[in-house]
Amino acid sequence: MIDLAPLVRRLAGTPLAEWANGLQAQLDAKMDKSHGDLERWQGALDALPLLTPTRIDLAESFTLALDNDCDCDADTVAQLRTALMGLSPWRKGPFDVFGVHIDTEWRSDWKWSRVSPHLNLQGKRVLDIGCGNGYYQWRMLGAGADSVIGVDPNWLFFCQFQAMQRFLPDLPAWHLPFTLEDLPANLEGFDTVFSMGVLYHRRSPIDHLLALKDCLVKGGELVLETLVVEGDVQQVLVPEDRYAQMRNVWFLPSVPALELWLRRAGFVDVHCVDVSTTTVEEQRGTEWMRFNSLSDYLDPADHSRTVEGLPAPMRAVIVARKP
Repeated sequence: MIDLAPLVRRLAGTPLAEWANGLQAQLDAKMDKSHGDLERWQGALDALPLLTPTRIDLAESFTLALDNDCDCDADTVAQLRTALMGLSPWRKGPFDVFGVHIDTEWRSDWKWSRVSPHLNLQGKRVLDIGCGNGYYQWRMLGAGADSVIGVDPNWLFFCQFQAMQRFLPDLPAWHLPFTLEDLPANLEGFDTVFSMGVLYHRRSPIDHLLALKDCLVKGGELVLETLVVEGDVQQVLVPEDRYAQMRNVWFLPSVPALELWLRRAGFVDVHCVDVSTTTVEEQRGTEWMRFNSLSDYLDPADHSRTVEGLPAPMRAVIVARKP
């Protein structure tokens, strides 16, 4: 059982206290339904060696290590690697854990290096919607966040987060296997809310923006990252079927259109801080993620187009404030 008592204590006296008091029952009910592979993934977690890092870097990377005079022996490293490999595929990262380098599909550290200079997370209470395996949650703590709660319904990502939390049990980061819709309306308790890689999966993007705003305190900040296309304020791409082989992609706006959506949803101080074309160096297959990746989704003769003939993935990060 995942004990959420530390989270309840952390949120006592905040606008989120009432919500926190019901989280244990909500999580337990969710875990009762769970997933068919959860038992196997739990076995991988139980196989992790008991290690306590003496060197932790979450500011410049995700690195856990021991002092040089007590590095892990070869057998321990092999045990650790086998257990972590049992939680494959690893999408977001990378993670360096006691000499094991988890070379994830995404170089999420590259994205973080583009986004983090534009943020001030010092002392902030943060919510990460669609948090994946929690890589960014740890980096948010490294950037000074007071606490970070991530929600993502994917059970493998939940277990990958638990693997890292085994080594960092006292840090104020929590992963809940929930969707945004599982959260109560009008929480209004987070200083910063992240939604990265979620908006284009939503059939109603404006409703998503409104729900994100409801999670923020007055004056709170939204950090939104999503797929975009080039164009003016009226330009929005709606794929006929798949986009880069993804079935559930609905709306890819231009940056000006996305900024307009945010203003219509009631945000102010809306501004774009980064636009980057995703490269096959940033997203690729590795031994930790052996399935198809970006290179398989692009036109082999023209990497500026997807296999469907649509513009290749380009992502923007927009920062906005709730008045």
